[in-house]
Amino acid sequence: MYSIGWSSRDITPSRPALLQGQMHVRIASSAMDPLTLTALVIEKPRGECAILVSCDLAYISNSLWTRIRQLIHKAQPDFPTAQIVLNATHTHDSLVFDGDFYAHPGGNVMTADECEAWLADHAVIAILDAWNNRKPHRLGHAYGHAVIGHNRYAVYANGIGQMYGATNREDFDHIGGYTDHSLDMFFTWDATGVLTGVALAIPCPSQVDEHLIQFSADFWHEIRVDLRARFGAHLQIFPICSAAGDQSPHFLLYSREEAEMRRRRGLTERQIIARKVGEAVEQALSCTPPIAESAEVFEHSIRKMKLTGLKITRDQCRWAEAQLASWRKNNTDEESWYPRGLKRVIKSWKKKIPAAPFPVELHVVRLGDAVLASNPFELFLDYGLQIKARSPAAQTVIMQLAGRGMYLPTAQALNAGGYGANPIVSEVGDVGGRELVEATLALIRKQFSPPGAVKERPARK
Repeated sequence: MYSIGWSSRDITPSRPALLQGQMHVRIASSAMDPLTLTALVIEKPRGECAILVSCDLAYISNSLWTRIRQLIHKAQPDFPTAQIVLNATHTHDSLVFDGDFYAHPGGNVMTADECEAWLADHAVIAILDAWNNRKPHRLGHAYGHAVIGHNRYAVYANGIGQMYGATNREDFDHIGGYTDHSLDMFFTWDATGVLTGVALAIPCPSQVDEHLIQFSADFWHEIRVDLRARFGAHLQIFPICSAAGDQSPHFLLYSREEAEMRRRRGLTERQIIARKVGEAVEQALSCTPPIAESAEVFEHSIRKMKLTGLKITRDQCRWAEAQLASWRKNNTDEESWYPRGLKRVIKSWKKKIPAAPFPVELHVVRLGDAVLASNPFELFLDYGLQIKARSPAAQTVIMQLAGRGMYLPTAQALNAGGYGANPIVSEVGDVGGRELVEATLALIRKQFSPPGAVKERPARK
């Protein structure tokens, strides 16, 4: 059996705090629903382990990750801190814990450092609690479908893409890319056969309500409520945002039809998402046995490397100049992250500053014939699909936003442009994207290289 421990904490701030996720400042002093941090420890007898932490946050900063590891090392020097992996659900209604984004408004609003300390303290408690509560468990994995995410780019006849662009324009040409309705699942059962937890990988950020002035976990809150109603209040839920840099729960097409059907059913969009997930989990559980003890393979591989940075072009500099001029017409604040980013792009081109290599920490965890592979980006879907399609594992689960990284767009997306595929929020481009794919696949293949391993699927030519 695996040795598994679970723990969760409410990380909703007790004081007002800035909200992360938009270009403008928002301050929340109350919560629509709680922000949650969940820790999952998986260990095998030889001492190999993975300490996975999911947070209802917009992203994970290097500073937060380092702070958590340092605090745990101080409390327990022999703890395997290198095996800790943090990831975010990418709600846009969580607290700001990085001072680089917005100027602090003063008053009783928590500072970025206070928010980081708040998060780190809760993470340490949850991690140590899960570690100390390890018990024999069986583990299984399954695959299903739930229609949640949609590609969020409209592309027009001139080849230009726009995030959430209008599709009723005369020059609308096509949606910018593929959508992925997969639902990857891991289940844990205790020694008596009781279902104790489920990890769910959804290729969509939790952003149904992304402009609130309240804290909210978005649709993950409704998913937690639904699954606990089905399987018991004790159930632990570990959210994973899979590759979804160009995905969103918002509709570019059929928004009127969807709104009408929600009205008829008397359900919110978040509740409908939760029902879809709950039904898929029930169906998967009905036919999913635990991994056989003879196949209980476990391995945790880590690689630190540097990816090629995005090289700024003349066209991107001109775009940044136009954006900055437009910003100045409507805003006096030039200290927030967006205008500062525009200035950085302009300076990089004019002073011929070379693109800096981007450091990443990749984790691949093998559980039986399935693997979980992390990356720090809002990874455009195509990269995740490339890894899944070429992986030798029976099931490959992608965990994005595990570390500091913004968008990683494809060459096609960079050519079309639009938010998420511009140098303000993309420090790595398609060259680095290909490097990430190959590095991740190399880690996976190495784990499956012994005799008798799952045979690798041939790469497409």
